[in-house]
Amino acid sequence: MDVMRMFRLDGKIAVVTGGSGLYGAAISEALCEAGATVLIASRGLERCEAKAAELSGKGYAAYGMRLDLADERSIESFVRQVRTEYGGIDILINNSVSRTGLADIEETTAEGWSAAQQVNGLGLMLMCRSVVKAMRETGGGRPSRIADKGGAGTGSGSRGSIVNIASIQGVLGPHFPVYGDTGMTSGIEYTYAKWGMVGMTKWLAAYYGKHGIRVNSISPGGYNPVGTPNEIPHESFVRSYNERTPLGRMADEADLKGAVVYLASEASKYVTGHNLVVDGGWSIW
Repeated sequence: MDVMRMFRLDGKIAVVTGGSGLYGAAISEALCEAGATVLIASRGLERCEAKAAELSGKGYAAYGMRLDLADERSIESFVRQVRTEYGGIDILINNSVSRTGLADIEETTAEGWSAAQQVNGLGLMLMCRSVVKAMRETGGGRPSRIADKGGAGTGSGSRGSIVNIASIQGVLGPHFPVYGDTGMTSGIEYTYAKWGMVGMTKWLAAYYGKHGIRVNSISPGGYNPVGTPNEIPHESFVRSYNERTPLGRMADEADLKGAVVYLASEASKYVTGHNLVVDGGWSIW
């Protein structure tokens, strides 16, 4: 197969949880650009629909859907709906994250920890559970219904690819000196959740490889897309972070796009259980 065609996602149905957020917006756009039909899903339906409308206005196939990862019934209903309307799920990007309880341990409450884990732990597991079942039952050349939704082509190839968006905090311990006196921190729950996500990635890859389902994760480093509402306001933190990074900057909105498409596509068809670090070299020192 021609190498550039291996990166194409034409005829694929891709679900992006949190697909209108900080990382999710760029991820959704990348999958659309590669040819996938992208279902942008989160509790904030209006934001998902707005992002989908933006992408549709550029000629891509994108749709907003409601999904509450803190609710098992919502997850199961969502997966059933996608199977009914689109024929199945080829690609799942687990990008949603709860930042509830993002605090140092002495300020972390049981309630905050539990609320975050409802999404970051239990919700992640339940989403993977429902989707791998769907992939086993409908993947691998299943008839595609995307022609009815504005797309074209048919699903083919492996039974599915799951990409979990982890973090450099799931690879290394937090480097607290980089925060200085900004008042910013890296909460203990976030580190716990992201290490757990990388571990779950490896478990799923080992167990479902025999079914043709690949599972990988991406661990981004510091992310600061300039000109967005999420732009980091503390210049001293950004300067300190950049000085510690071999490439001399934080990631921008384009830096995750290639990694996501690679792991979602046939270009990585012999890659599973891998945690791809995209951090500008932060972790080599």
